[in-house]
Amino acid sequence: MRGDNTGIPQIVLDTNVLVSGLLSSRGAPAGILNLVVNGNVTLVLDIRIFDEYADVLGREKFGFPSDAVQEILVFIRREGLFTTPQPVSCRTPDPGDVPFIEVSLHTGALVVTGNTRHFRGSGTMVMTPAEFLAKYGEITGS
Repeated sequence: MRGDNTGIPQIVLDTNVLVSGLLSSRGAPAGILNLVVNGNVTLVLDIRIFDEYADVLGREKFGFPSDAVQEILVFIRREGLFTTPQPVSCRTPDPGDVPFIEVSLHTGALVVTGNTRHFRGSGTMVMTPAEFLAKYGEITGS
């Protein structure tokens, strides 16, 4: 997992972890979000991932207040590391995962997801939120 020049780990955060972390303040997804908010981890993304975050967080079924969603998106826009990856050809059970794979392969950032099986064989480094916290939580201060 690559870090930036400050040594802060960089992750590509799957939308399922973002949503889970916002739905419950307990558990590994919330721990990942705490690392992001506290500046111990940098989100790496592209505009497609950002647009997916905006779309999913705005869905009525989650009940997130629109002002809270906007605040989160402003934070991600300001603090996230945006990149423009090269397209790659890969097979994945969910074509929506391709942007996450491309960003990870382009930057060397680790994908943190609840669906690791979708990323196996893609050439990306991938961990669940619990695996990430177990391995990197100590060095990031959590």
